[in-house]
Amino acid sequence: MAIIKNPVLPGYHPDPCIIRVEDDYYMAVSTFEWFPGVQIHHSKDLVNWRLLTYPLTRTSQLNMIGNLDSGGVWAPALSYSDGLFYLIYTDVKSRMGAFKDTHNYLVTAENIEGPWSEPIYLNSSGFDPSLYHEDDGTKWVVNMIWDFRKGKNSFAGIALQEYSVEKQKLVGPIRNIFKGTELKVTEAPHLYKRNGYYYLLTAEGGTWYTHAVTVARSKSLFGPYEVDPTNPILTSNQKDVTQLQKAGHGSLVETQNGEWYMAHLCARPVVDKKCILGRETALQKCYWTEDDWIRVEGGPHPQMEVEAPNLPAHPFELESNKDDFNDRTFKKYWNSLRRPVTEEWISLSEKPGCLTLKGGESMQSTHHQSLLARRLEHVEAEVETEVMFAPENFQQMAGLIVYYDTDDYVYLRVTEHEEKGKCIGIIESKYGKYDELLEEDFALSSASTKLKAVINKQWLQFYFADGKGDWTELGPRVDISHLSDDDADYIRFTGTFVGVCVQDLSGQEIAAHFDYFEYR
Repeated sequence: MAIIKNPVLPGYHPDPCIIRVEDDYYMAVSTFEWFPGVQIHHSKDLVNWRLLTYPLTRTSQLNMIGNLDSGGVWAPALSYSDGLFYLIYTDVKSRMGAFKDTHNYLVTAENIEGPWSEPIYLNSSGFDPSLYHEDDGTKWVVNMIWDFRKGKNSFAGIALQEYSVEKQKLVGPIRNIFKGTELKVTEAPHLYKRNGYYYLLTAEGGTWYTHAVTVARSKSLFGPYEVDPTNPILTSNQKDVTQLQKAGHGSLVETQNGEWYMAHLCARPVVDKKCILGRETALQKCYWTEDDWIRVEGGPHPQMEVEAPNLPAHPFELESNKDDFNDRTFKKYWNSLRRPVTEEWISLSEKPGCLTLKGGESMQSTHHQSLLARRLEHVEAEVETEVMFAPENFQQMAGLIVYYDTDDYVYLRVTEHEEKGKCIGIIESKYGKYDELLEEDFALSSASTKLKAVINKQWLQFYFADGKGDWTELGPRVDISHLSDDDADYIRFTGTFVGVCVQDLSGQEIAAHFDYFEYR
């Protein structure tokens, strides 16, 4: 019997929305401030997955310059109807304090790999929109409603409004069809229809350890919706942190053979309920009861191993975890912060066989950082690169970064010192507080420097090699548990990345060349 091993998308892959089109399964996940926007993963058997494409590749679709940390793309919803793929997403412009500026858009494509259309603006009344295609051809958007008023339930219910394909906008009355259960924090609505019932699947309990999936149903699209008497149908067992935690934000799919599965987000604590990989994606097998309620097989807690559907195995050849930068295109796992990859700041051709990055703004900038990174997908990993860099002053830096957001990162960087010349040191930002982890930087003599980070759960150790020299351990063992959703005094939603970056705070845009990047 084939087994699905969870999480099926390890590392920062939250808010999954799963669909099936004939024999293909597609899953869209949130990308927040990372560009391109929205990852779509592909499977034929629900066991093996590959990163297939990004639909939001142009600033005309997604302009995130200046977006705050954990802003940008929230909870994309993928659907298919009439020979067309539909993708709805939120671009969050502000989220701290009483107000949230959450603008919802729709793009379409005939082919899942694009090209995807220019966006159609929908509304801004809340986040987590999704699209339901009715049997009669009408289309309906649901999203949570944000209420900023003092003394009110901020998660004020689920709004339903018709979408006109002809007019390319929402039309008709806005109905609040569901106020939620006692778990509160009602969000992430998805509508399904089966056996004469409309099922409203929502996330509740907040996207932390109390996260949950709840269900309500109605004979009418407009309600009233009856709450499942056994809610929540999925939530984590907080008494056993060795199991998947934060389970919630689910979506459903039916296989070709009539089997049902739920995709949901989850997380794996490393230490003290801190999840440095961020929120991941898992699958659970489901079944329907005789009285037409859906249940998770084995009970309401997520399982690490799940029975796979009765489908032919379909493994994929995945991209190499070593990038020699010899290709003319970037591997799909690479992402940039808030802005697309353009020749203005990044190149694979300027120095053939190398990645060239022009120096950009600082690590705390929400505008024009020159940073290219990939998700950390394992709690034990090594990353390695070699940089050729000739800085002229202390405002010019390049190197290897382990990055959560503008407040939290650890950075092994090469720079210039007035007395020592070219040197290497470690910068850490913890809760937004800047620090240097060496008493003094170590002088370098060669044109190129190898850099390595070894991650073992919450611990990070850096190494370097000057030119052709041997690896040398550098600096203290660093606790990186602050690179997590859970170790800040405010809510945030992404995950740890590893990558390379260059800063030139003098504005001269000095470049660095990276010969390779390897993730083990």
